[in-house]
Amino acid sequence: MIRLFLLILTLFFLSNCSLKEGPGLWNKKEKIENQKKIKKLFSKEKKIITEFNPELKLDTSEIIFNNDIADNQNDTGAQNYKGLNEKINTFKFSTIKDTNQLNYKPIFLDEGLIFFDNKGTIIRYDGNGKVIWKKNIYSKSEKKLNPKLFFALDGENLLVTDNLAKYYSVNINYGELNWSKNNMYPFNSEIKITENMLFAVDYKNTLRAFNVSDGSELWNFQTENSFTISDTINSLIVVNNLVIFSSSIGDITAVDIENGLITWQLPTQSTNIINESYKFRNSKLVSDKKSIIFSNNKDEFYSIDIKTGVANWINEVSSSVTPILIGNLIFTVSNEGYLHVIEKNNGNIIRITDLYKNYKEKKRVDIKPIGFVIGNRNLYLTNSDGQMLVVDLVTGKSIYNIKVAKSFVSKPFISNENLFVIRKGSIIQYN
Repeated sequence: MIRLFLLILTLFFLSNCSLKEGPGLWNKKEKIENQKKIKKLFSKEKKIITEFNPELKLDTSEIIFNNDIADNQNDTGAQNYKGLNEKINTFKFSTIKDTNQLNYKPIFLDEGLIFFDNKGTIIRYDGNGKVIWKKNIYSKSEKKLNPKLFFALDGENLLVTDNLAKYYSVNINYGELNWSKNNMYPFNSEIKITENMLFAVDYKNTLRAFNVSDGSELWNFQTENSFTISDTINSLIVVNNLVIFSSSIGDITAVDIENGLITWQLPTQSTNIINESYKFRNSKLVSDKKSIIFSNNKDEFYSIDIKTGVANWINEVSSSVTPILIGNLIFTVSNEGYLHVIEKNNGNIIRITDLYKNYKEKKRVDIKPIGFVIGNRNLYLTNSDGQMLVVDLVTGKSIYNIKVAKSFVSKPFISNENLFVIRKGSIIQYN
């Protein structure tokens, strides 16, 4: 009787282990074997970039030079700069820490410039690099947080937002504080000014409109927030009656200037980017008042109709640097160091040249483009290794390199027929 009972119990145990679905030993092994047989049918292959029409020469005889680098459309175009002959000036400040990219812009004046240092001190320099005045509104504890400042100029007043949630106005003649306010969240965008209104985006992907005269908030518009804090500086432009901005999760939103109501919104990424926004990089938005041009590090280069938010075309170019528009041509540099020339009206790529051709393969993997400007004939590209490449615009070929710093530098800027580059601790001026 006991033997019969043990036999029945053994058979019951074996049938439950082998036949019943669940976390049994053999069932788990079967799952592993099945997983090995699964093939990923639609995996995205890594795009191989090569040169295209490298011998094509561009006709630059009809280029119109644009000297307004403070354009609300971020449309700098080609600017009047002939040289890069020699370094003529250095504007010194205490080194900005805790940043791997100097993604900040000075205010260029007719004589001199305005920038900030590691403790958030605003410094105005004359044309020879001498300090005219300094202004710091931060407490001792706030200075230790190394405030990062964003500037915009409105007549004789400098408007400032920062990554500590402050925003304020300073007179540029004497450095006197006009007013100071606190936002709910830190700011994380470039700022624009039009019709006595200041626009900025904070870390919650909220666009805020303030009165330039006293800093009072006029309205705000909140878009979808990410779960992570991105170090990407969001971009915005002002065109006609619209303020258009990018968010850390790739949404492009157009809002009416007067009332803050949405006109259109274009999501460019899937919902999973919300959790991975720290990896996502958008270029600045650039507009010719008809279309919006921008790209990202997800192999997407967009042209968007400014009235409707509908895509005119999308091309496969991975780039986080600000594109430049000249006539019907768009210039951009991919994250792999290839200069792309694209037709603006249809998105066709007409030339691709390898700007990193002279780098050894092992070294070029670690080098990324920071940004570029275009002068009378040449393109000037700064890289993460502190080098600046001088590129012939007609042929797309590198002419020579200039060592600006040992590590990260800013994108180059052109003002008053001079070229400026920010490095850690100073701004270098070339004539």
